[in-house]
Amino acid sequence: MQERLKREQASREVLEIIGLNPDDEQPVFDAIIDRAAKFCRAPHAGLLLLSADDRHLQLVAANVEQSGYVDFLRANPHSIKDKASLYVEAVRSMDVRQYPDIEALAGGTAISEQLKNTWKLERMRTLLYVPLIKGDRAIGAIALYRLHFEEFSEDDIEILKLFAAPAVIAVDNVRQFKALETLNAELGDRVRSQVGELERMGRLKRFLPSAVADAVVSAGDESMLSSHRALVAILFCDLRGFTAFCVSAEPEETIEVLQTYHQEMNDLIDQYGGGVDQRAGDGIMVIFNDPIPADDPAGDAVQLALAMRDKMRELCAQWKKLGHRLSFGVGISFGYATVGIVGSAGRYDYTASGTTINTAARLCDLAANDDILISPRTWATVEGAVKAESRGEIEMKASGNL
Repeated sequence: MQERLKREQASREVLEIIGLNPDDEQPVFDAIIDRAAKFCRAPHAGLLLLSADDRHLQLVAANVEQSGYVDFLRANPHSIKDKASLYVEAVRSMDVRQYPDIEALAGGTAISEQLKNTWKLERMRTLLYVPLIKGDRAIGAIALYRLHFEEFSEDDIEILKLFAAPAVIAVDNVRQFKALETLNAELGDRVRSQVGELERMGRLKRFLPSAVADAVVSAGDESMLSSHRALVAILFCDLRGFTAFCVSAEPEETIEVLQTYHQEMNDLIDQYGGGVDQRAGDGIMVIFNDPIPADDPAGDAVQLALAMRDKMRELCAQWKKLGHRLSFGVGISFGYATVGIVGSAGRYDYTASGTTINTAARLCDLAANDDILISPRTWATVEGAVKAESRGEIEMKASGNL
């Protein structure tokens, strides 16, 4: 009865240690080895576990710190392929293994070098191995050694089995705890990364068009914002008669017309893949092929212009009923331009400059009501896809004839 009470007390102590050390199995192993050795009257005890790659059995706890055999085991883990190793045999078979007299076996040829060293280094005589079973496999073993010939009793074996269970629990707890820590760390990193991206996107969108901000975040490279040359199609459009309308109309009417106009044009710009648009009053500039690539920038610009004209015919007809005489014109140019961000801290714009932009703006100025004027290079690109008529040569400031 006293022995049973001692075992139950030892088992409770081990379980308490497990509860106090959810992230560290070492105190549990040390307590198990210490108590197992005392209860079974074994001067030497050790616990070996499979390595993470399941290739070796490694000594993780021993009740004797200074020992030639302990030092040998730590420096020479058992290979799981070593069929002559008694430790490996206990793990592979998942059965209790007892060897009453190592002295009788030490001279044989079918035993491992580890076993021979067991005898040479410590003069051990009787060995007992109890595997640590987790599910359908063994993950290690507890070993007891006596320096004299004396078999371990069935009672001793039951005690070791009693201590093997919490050892497995400790291993499982720590692995789950560390896996959870790793998962939490990964989730934390992802959350921080996502928050950083959201903050970065928020900053970019405060100063840059949404399309540019999205392109920068997707590419993960802000170098695309620096000034560079690009082949682009540029579309300029505005309302004809808007200045006179502003003079005669009420402010509320002016705002309502502008809001309707910009909302309808914005929907079409998004639909036809305009990368960036700049707006000033009733004037709109749309850039195709930068920063968002386009397969046919000139064709996309022309198709957008046609869609804009159709929508503006509807809007102008409605406004005419209200007494507002407004019309619409477009100019398109295709060629190389310098593109990038301009501005200062707190206010940036993504825009383009160069002859191509000037040409598109001048064509827009020259466009009459319902006109879509395109440059010769634009026509050379879209010829065959749309119908057009030549307006002949016109002289443009700083651009020569067109």
